[in-house]
Amino acid sequence: MKAIHYILGVAICSMAACTDWDDHYDGELAEGGSMTLWEQMQQRPELSDFCEVLEHTKLFRMHKKTNASYAEILNSGQSFTVMAPVNGTFDKQAYIDQTATDKGDSIVEKFFVLNHIARSANSVTSAEKNILMMNNKRASLSLDGINNVKIKENNLHAKNGILHIVSEKLPYYYNLYEQMTDRDEFKAIGDFIRSYDRDEFDENNSVQNGTVDGVPVYIDSVIIERNDFLNNVLRAKLTSEDSTYWMVAPKAEGWRKAYDEACSYFNYSSKEEKRDSLQRLYATYALLFDGIYSMTTQAAPNDSLCSLTYTQYEPQYSVFHKPFEPGGILSTATATTSSNGILYETEEWPFTPLQTYFRELEIEGEYTSYIIKAEKCTYTSRQLDADSISNGAYLDIEPSSNTANWSVTFRLSSTLSARYDVCAIILPRSITDPNAEKYTSCQFKAEVGYIDANGNKKTFNCGNKKFHNDPVRVDTVVLAEDFEFPVCNRYDTANDDITLKLTCQMTASEGKKYTRPIYIDCIYLRPKTKE
Repeated sequence: MKAIHYILGVAICSMAACTDWDDHYDGELAEGGSMTLWEQMQQRPELSDFCEVLEHTKLFRMHKKTNASYAEILNSGQSFTVMAPVNGTFDKQAYIDQTATDKGDSIVEKFFVLNHIARSANSVTSAEKNILMMNNKRASLSLDGINNVKIKENNLHAKNGILHIVSEKLPYYYNLYEQMTDRDEFKAIGDFIRSYDRDEFDENNSVQNGTVDGVPVYIDSVIIERNDFLNNVLRAKLTSEDSTYWMVAPKAEGWRKAYDEACSYFNYSSKEEKRDSLQRLYATYALLFDGIYSMTTQAAPNDSLCSLTYTQYEPQYSVFHKPFEPGGILSTATATTSSNGILYETEEWPFTPLQTYFRELEIEGEYTSYIIKAEKCTYTSRQLDADSISNGAYLDIEPSSNTANWSVTFRLSSTLSARYDVCAIILPRSITDPNAEKYTSCQFKAEVGYIDANGNKKTFNCGNKKFHNDPVRVDTVVLAEDFEFPVCNRYDTANDDITLKLTCQMTASEGKKYTRPIYIDCIYLRPKTKE
């Protein structure tokens, strides 16, 4: 997210339009100059190429071209610092040709013109200083130069700022967002990310100057540029020049292969109206969410990297050990410096689905919100601190009578269109009663509820068999081996169509052989790789 103050007012077509804006921004002015920055540059023959580009480049406001050129702007009353490159150090005609179209003009403005202009007067002194250029890039200004470019003449004062003449054009450093959206080798990723760009007018921080026909007129409009995918889904500020990230991304062919594979895990039923857009969203997210690392939180990045999605509740995921050693995720990557971090470019996506998005699914038994139906029983969440008990708690299911065959149906969340072993982890009764030898196993059956590719509800009776747990130890009972869910319900936590139903299955005569009460530690779905 970034805030942009759009210079000039609502209608900027001539020098007169600058007046209100100048009145608002009448801050620090350089002293001692009798000419404006524009007039001063016109007096310097070695800056004629730069001046011609400024004359042809128009100001963009709200992504629309205005009639004001940067020659006019630098001839106004607002204070600026200009780093003007000398003739012959850039392709003047190429820039002028680009300004003939709106898109090209916008590119010249952002990547060239605004990369050489800063607000307010910034003198070169013995102390190095960081300044903010008008394209929101930060630059280091010192006696040695600016961003490693030598200054031929410095501190040329004008009545509306300071001019520095530099030996060549300043380098433009892409941030990670720009790497993704502006480079051809990342076009598929970039086009997706850019589709979530939006502008939001910040009325509270904009400066109003009266109304016209009842409509407010703003002399300084603050626009917040947002990207909902980066901000709300990835939670990565890849546009921020004040953040520092590492990011790993495959080039075009590697991305295509990984994306096609990911799409196969995110199939939605034909009844889902937004199935194509959901598949595209979650397949892209699946490939990116473990590939971004905030460098403010890494204790030892050469030893291990924790992605933005790391959580202490799933410590086995989102941590990548020895990333630079053979077999590590960055071992074959090429590092490209960005203005807000490092992009590690790879030929292939350096992960496997099992490392990232195709994860084990555990539904803790004590989380009773996952129970959508229960019959002939009562159930209670109980706490018990023991190494063998997941999360230190379990679900105690008690039949409503000595002969009642209870049933409990659990919602299964976040399943992919993939194969799993569907399991229940059952605890022995001995965890609460030392007289374990008097207990026997529970006898029950299981059914998996699912949705087929056409959106129809289906039921799989798990092998038409009865299951028994080990009565004296923690037991993982495999209810359905290699069960394939045809469609995905990832991130649809309210979906009650993907379920596991457990039903006690005992006759009266089996009362001495089996027991009806049961302790469920968790429901566990173990992912199985595709052939």
